[in-house]
Amino acid sequence: MPYSIAWLLPMLFLGYMIWRIWIKKKNFKLKIFPDVWKKILNEKVQFYSELDPANKLKFEADVLYFLNTVTITGVKIKIEESDRLLVASSAVIPLFGFPELRYRNINEVLLYKDSFNEDHQTEGEKRNILGKVGSGDMNRLMILSLPALRAGFAIKDSKNNVGIHEFVHLIDKADGAVDGIPESIMSQQFVLPWLNLMHQEIEKIKENDSDINPYGATSQIEFLSVVSEYFFNQPEKFKEKHPELYGLLAKIFAQDSA
Repeated sequence: MPYSIAWLLPMLFLGYMIWRIWIKKKNFKLKIFPDVWKKILNEKVQFYSELDPANKLKFEADVLYFLNTVTITGVKIKIEESDRLLVASSAVIPLFGFPELRYRNINEVLLYKDSFNEDHQTEGEKRNILGKVGSGDMNRLMILSLPALRAGFAIKDSKNNVGIHEFVHLIDKADGAVDGIPESIMSQQFVLPWLNLMHQEIEKIKENDSDINPYGATSQIEFLSVVSEYFFNQPEKFKEKHPELYGLLAKIFAQDSA
């Protein structure tokens, strides 16, 4: 019996989408990781500098993939190659334990000259936003304050990293619900322990009995991103101060930097 047109068209469309995702995207413009980029990463990204040679190669490959699939744009400012590498590193670090995963929910990262307000203005009042993952008309878009991005990597004893913070929001968003439970990378067995620990720590933050950024107590969503910044930027200190929380995050992210 001949195939019907009604059956054939969806199959053709599916084949086209597979070609777009798995074949077309692999025709990268950037194929070689320049030595000068390795030098920048060694100087500016502690996570990379502490990797063994094999994992450095993996990190570089992930950075190349990101830079080939996501546009990074300076808004009314000139950005440097090192800034692009910091954005890519912010994306690679949280997913480094999952070599098979890639971000499918972002097309572009905008870098602003400073903090901004809800109207995305970098001048005037109420400019207290350092990073944002877009939604609605701004879906698949991220905005980062360039000075905050740089500071997150430059200040060695900082628990804050706005780039990592926002990319963890994207990981949280990948399962369809932004709720502080990153089910796209989290095994089901860790969900209840994570919820219990999260709410215990949020209460400690509210009682001024925690060194975690108070912003983490505003919601489950922000708690996940705030503790992830701390986990990746200061792993030894985080493990010392919060051993149980560190152990659980190490399982969730499939990484143990400390």
